[in-house]
Amino acid sequence: MSQCPFSNLLDPDTYKEGMPYEMLREIRHAGPVVKMDDPLTGIPYWVVTRIKEMDFVSKNPKLFSSAARSAFPMEMDEFTVEMQQNTIINMDPPRHQKVRRIVRNAFTPKRVDSYEPSFREHARRIVDAVAAKGECEFVEEVAAELPLISILELLGVPLEDRKQFFTWTNTMIFADDPDMAVSEEEAQLAAMEVIGYAMQLAEKHRDEPMDNITGALLDAELEGEPVSPEMFGWMFILILVGGNESTRTVMAQGMRLLMENPEQLQYLVDNPDKISNAVEEMLRYNTAFISMRRTATEDVEVGGQLIKAGDKVILHYHTANHDEDVFGDDAMEFDVTRAERMPDLYNQLRSFGIGQHFCIGTHLARLELNVMFDEIIPRLRQPRFVDQPKYVRSFFVNAMKEMNIRFDPAAQDTDAA
Repeated sequence: MSQCPFSNLLDPDTYKEGMPYEMLREIRHAGPVVKMDDPLTGIPYWVVTRIKEMDFVSKNPKLFSSAARSAFPMEMDEFTVEMQQNTIINMDPPRHQKVRRIVRNAFTPKRVDSYEPSFREHARRIVDAVAAKGECEFVEEVAAELPLISILELLGVPLEDRKQFFTWTNTMIFADDPDMAVSEEEAQLAAMEVIGYAMQLAEKHRDEPMDNITGALLDAELEGEPVSPEMFGWMFILILVGGNESTRTVMAQGMRLLMENPEQLQYLVDNPDKISNAVEEMLRYNTAFISMRRTATEDVEVGGQLIKAGDKVILHYHTANHDEDVFGDDAMEFDVTRAERMPDLYNQLRSFGIGQHFCIGTHLARLELNVMFDEIIPRLRQPRFVDQPKYVRSFFVNAMKEMNIRFDPAAQDTDAA
């Protein structure tokens, strides 16, 4: 059924050695919408490879539903699909907008910007912990720290429980990787543990009201009724994973790209005011979430292909972010100066999606990335790989498992501390 003999983009093995850039380019050049087989599930799908068609699918939820099955690209049993209808990512209008309004207030740019001083303190402490050693495992010791600390603070989770949440989120999101989780059942068990924890937070909020995301969710009403415990639990998981894994992934992949392009890293050492531009290119070049799903609700032509009602449609953000029609002939190249040439880069990339499901935490993610790279770039000097980075075996999250690096040890900045 495939139009071309490509590897299955919904096979986690396709990504176990990192992102298959060249294969994705070939698929993108085969067409903006390509029909593919999935021998693992027996369910064929359409993969959307370019931004114009991705925007059309994303902005037309009546034609392409998130709720009909799920917005997650993996196949799920009916029970899991039904449970996850309580997460905002698996909702269509008008319900989606009503729930989104509840969460959105906790992520306004003004509110997020108020966290910057605290984030900078955390970032300095995180880099302090490794800078004098001259080596670290970058993913867990550096990239994972601030995203997890910040999202737990916003959810009202005490920092002493941080390690447990690090383990739970890894287990939930990386169930396809044998090094990260034993089975799908273990991932579901971790999700239940997080929901149980969320229920305890809800009890605490009744006695000691919290002014944070958890409080905003619990105090809100949906169609005149309080948010149900089930919806709160699943929303808690979605915010936890979305606010944690995604930023960690971009930070780790961004560091890898800078190390693979030392002249670009040196440019940022010499021009620290350009770090925010570099962050946009990191977001473009290696998206955190690789793909999402929609289900066609009626027959519709997109990109010259007739998609039938009920067909599975995969939005492949990674290949769309390398769309030559938008980013030019050098779209496959990593270039930290791209935003200097393309000032609207932040608006053109699709790392946060587009349309009704555009990521609520966009401003938070950008702030965390900028704050961390402001500390990392001048202080982890001359970084180099100890061994090959290890990637997570997943077609959903473009994460790194391990990246051991060495760098010239820096003296502690006692004056600044």
